[in-house]
Amino acid sequence: MIGLAEQEKEVTKEMYKKITAQEAKSIIDSREEVIILDVRTQKEFDEGYIENAVLIPHTEIENQAPGVLTDKNAKILVYCRTGSRSAVAAKKLAEMGYANVYDFGGIVDWPYGVVVK
Repeated sequence: MIGLAEQEKEVTKEMYKKITAQEAKSIIDSREEVIILDVRTQKEFDEGYIENAVLIPHTEIENQAPGVLTDKNAKILVYCRTGSRSAVAAKKLAEMGYANVYDFGGIVDWPYGVVVK
């Protein structure tokens, strides 16, 4: 018999997909329409971010996502610094009805270039 915690884990798994940095890069390079969502703080973002990323700090997802991420069917690639906040944000976006959310973890595992202001 599956416990409640395991059932919740299964539902969450289906709500958004966990992918690698390499898979995210492949999606970005495919020229497919995609939103790259950085959920770190403004200070972290200013220190370096993935090109074309949109910043919505993870603490502001519920407030800012509806105004910034208007298409709930858009493919959204979510990242943070190490992967913890991106998982929380991806789950929240899925709960808010976003259908194509992909968490690719942290920028510390991003072996490709970043933009520095």
